[in-house]
Amino acid sequence: MDEPPDVATLVAGLSAESESARKYAVFKLKGLLGDPSFADAFIQADGLPPLRQAVLSTSGNTQAYALGSLDALLELDMGWECCDEMVLEKALSLAISHPLVNIVRNALTLIVLVVSRPLAAGQQDGEEPVFGFRALKPALENNPGFLESLVQRLSASDHTLCANALQLVNALMRDAVVNGGEQEWPKFIKRLQDLGVIGGVGMLMRGDAAGDVDSPLSSAIIEFQNLTKMLLRKWRDVMVNMELPEHKRALKTIHLLSNPDPYIPPQGVNGAKVRKHHPEKWRRLGFETESPAWEFDETGYLGMMDLVEYCRRNEDIYQKILLEQFVLPREHRCPLARASLSVTLILYEHFEIDDGTASPDQPSYRNSMYERATQQSVDKLYNPLLLQWGRLHTSALNAFLRLWKDAGAEQEDFYKIEEVVRILVERIVGSAGRKTDVGKVEEKLRVVSLETARRWQMENLNDVYQDAWGPHLVEVREQLHLESLQFMKEQRIRCLLKGSWFPTSTGSKNDEGGTAAWRYVRLSHNRRWLHYQNYPSSRRKTGAEEVPLAELAERIDLHAVTSVDSNVSAAEAAPLAMQMLQNGNDSTETLKESARETSNNTNGNATTTKITILGTSPKTKGSAAAAEDADERVLLELFPPTSPLASEWLDGLLMLLNQQPITKDTTSLIEMMEDWGVRLRMLNLRWEDVDWEALEMSVKGDLGGGGGSDGVGGREVPSREGVDEPYWFALPDEVGG
Repeated sequence: MDEPPDVATLVAGLSAESESARKYAVFKLKGLLGDPSFADAFIQADGLPPLRQAVLSTSGNTQAYALGSLDALLELDMGWECCDEMVLEKALSLAISHPLVNIVRNALTLIVLVVSRPLAAGQQDGEEPVFGFRALKPALENNPGFLESLVQRLSASDHTLCANALQLVNALMRDAVVNGGEQEWPKFIKRLQDLGVIGGVGMLMRGDAAGDVDSPLSSAIIEFQNLTKMLLRKWRDVMVNMELPEHKRALKTIHLLSNPDPYIPPQGVNGAKVRKHHPEKWRRLGFETESPAWEFDETGYLGMMDLVEYCRRNEDIYQKILLEQFVLPREHRCPLARASLSVTLILYEHFEIDDGTASPDQPSYRNSMYERATQQSVDKLYNPLLLQWGRLHTSALNAFLRLWKDAGAEQEDFYKIEEVVRILVERIVGSAGRKTDVGKVEEKLRVVSLETARRWQMENLNDVYQDAWGPHLVEVREQLHLESLQFMKEQRIRCLLKGSWFPTSTGSKNDEGGTAAWRYVRLSHNRRWLHYQNYPSSRRKTGAEEVPLAELAERIDLHAVTSVDSNVSAAEAAPLAMQMLQNGNDSTETLKESARETSNNTNGNATTTKITILGTSPKTKGSAAAAEDADERVLLELFPPTSPLASEWLDGLLMLLNQQPITKDTTSLIEMMEDWGVRLRMLNLRWEDVDWEALEMSVKGDLGGGGGSDGVGGREVPSREGVDEPYWFALPDEVGG
């Protein structure tokens, strides 16, 4: 492998008469200048003048290599003395019209580096050399088509060229905001928008090339997206001031586009005119007062811009809406201006403009959002609809007006409609993918019905609860579940301590038939033994249902019980199977046969429910090793005649063995106690713990009015008028039982 040439050889090559020698020198130089030590040696050897001359006087690939070498020096913060007006003008002219892509790439990179360079330490703002956008002003005056050409480069087929062009757009936007002054940067941003930069970047976002999140193009797209958020935030931070001509002119535009009727003021005393303007000049447009400047406090100048753009682009619709509102009673009129400001805030919150991903004083090509790019899907990373802010505002505002009309809303229902529009934006705009055309989003906002919006609102109710109380409710439910489980365990075991009667087989007919045999089973007080005894008949009809433990000769050591088996779950499903059989809803012959058998057994006062207690033989007692190796056998079989009794004994035995309950009756009771426990705990929450206003709006969902402050969901609270004596609530008997 050839050794790289030394610095002296390269400097001599740059000054050579031969075109091939200069081409070889700049080609080698571009790769070597990435080393700071070599770059420093190159500058010390007076290599900057011949390099500058190569940029200005060569052509073709030689010029491309020369521009690339100068870019490498500037990236190391060296060689800035080369970037005089002649070099910048040369770079601008090459970027505008040169056909070679590699020359245009390097020329755009050079301009990006110049615009992005901050002031040096200790340098005053007005001192030379001047960098940033101001450094390009002389060259831009000689090349007026540069910005238009730059925007056109965004649609180039070469992705690297697109990335370089977009990086320069980003650098110019950022420098204009930081150093352009309050009056200059809005004009420059508007100029870029008029040239079509929004459409160009939108196409890049939706293109396949943006799918590679590690590419320079992806980095530039994310930077532009963050800059757009920064601009929206900056516009919102500008307070509306009627002393400023631009703000006064914007508000006047809103009024004039409404096509107001000529106003003839009434004559006062001695013919003096008492008022110059219509008494409802601004309220007619949907403002709350006749001094509308303060109503832009929340949205700032951004809200005024959105309203002016809506009026300009929809002048006929704007005037028609105002005429329709004017003929309605005052309480049924939809305040258009106020609705516009609400939609601005809804979009502002939806796109998370205040997330702080962009700062006006430093570039963020590698910001936190970009660093998370590899962990997010591409659809979540890019948001092309953010660039269509004006069209989304128009569509959402039209949806606001339409829903207001469909709901028959009144002035007091404004916040309810606002909440519904917020849900529409979240559902429709939020679910749109990276390649979704804005026209489809506009169409969905145009046709979505009030019924659909209300259904979405109710679906979001669980999210409201979760957002307000989610983490606390999870902890409370876990605690209450354990408490409810412990309570049911004690209740079920108490049923075992009381004892119960069971038929000894499924063939039992009745107590008087002579063939019936009954078994009484009862748990000992120390909960160690299960006592039982067989009887020819049950004592339940004699009033002496309980049998003392002393009369129960047989017993089972619960330490010897290994498991409890049953068919209770199948028995619980039998009534459902019978119902399906009667309704003709099931075609499975097995299920029909099971239902018929269950029905026949029930009609014969017999039971198919069976609980089997399994364990080891008592003979193995005293030998732990033998007990472990002993075969499991049936210790006792129970045939509960009713479902509640089966649930009590099966779950009681399981919980006595420290196992989980399995029957529907027990689990339903546990869930009921857990649910009511959560409700009671919620009643003890402090007022400031919950966003009650948002919760109330979601719970009511009554877009047609009603549901005032004195009731919930439109129902009035009963009055105490005429009631003088104290009163109490009587609890139902079943609660106490």
